[in-house]
Amino acid sequence: MELRCGMRTTKCQLLVTSLCVMLLGLSIATLSTVTHYGLRFTLISNVSLDSNAYKVIHHTAFYFGICLSMTLILAALLSSAATVRESQCLTAMDGADLRKAAWLCSCHLAHRGFFCFALAFCGLIPAACWRYTHSTEVEDSMMDVYDFVYEEVRRNISSFRRHELTAIHEAFLCCGKHSPFGDTTNVENKTCPPDQVHDEGQDCLREIQDFLKKHMDFVFSLLGIAIGFTVYGMFLTSFLWFSIHFSSNLYRKGKYTLRER
Repeated sequence: MELRCGMRTTKCQLLVTSLCVMLLGLSIATLSTVTHYGLRFTLISNVSLDSNAYKVIHHTAFYFGICLSMTLILAALLSSAATVRESQCLTAMDGADLRKAAWLCSCHLAHRGFFCFALAFCGLIPAACWRYTHSTEVEDSMMDVYDFVYEEVRRNISSFRRHELTAIHEAFLCCGKHSPFGDTTNVENKTCPPDQVHDEGQDCLREIQDFLKKHMDFVFSLLGIAIGFTVYGMFLTSFLWFSIHFSSNLYRKGKYTLRER
């Protein structure tokens, strides 16, 4: 009786956890897509620069996020399927052999769900550690690209670089930067949006840094929540697997009857 009650509680918790993990997977996929195709991110990534370190981070983060989201969604689907399958076994009326086969199927689904949770956990931990140990690398790489474009326009007045700088100013709603190399009014007059005045406009380096800091803090929070749910999902799926595998119900040969109300 206690085992059956524990199984029922575990299955309810696993269904709720699977739903949350699926939502997290969809959120990570959406965030990865928005980050990859967002205007502010693509402008910096598309700058033709040999040492554009942000371009590598930009593409790596997208593919990693998509793979991670697919793993989380697959783990949620397998765990839900194992839970529903095990519940159907309790009311099956097709004989002991078919019930045993159904329980074995549920056991395999729970095992695969645990494997997917573990795989997602192995991907989330390095991502969170990288963000913690390289807390400013993304911001620095993006600001380095802006510095390069700005100085190219200031020195050479290249029409191509001027077009890139104008697009960055319009996307981030900022205007120039405080440069130690002299007057930059000429550059900013040609590249800043018309409604941005130099004295009142936002410094682009600070604007980029603030924007990315908020974005990366949100990413780090999402990774932390996902780690918590994957650990809990691993615990629930392992408990479900052991409960099914070693349950005496798997080898029960008796008959089942429905009680009339």
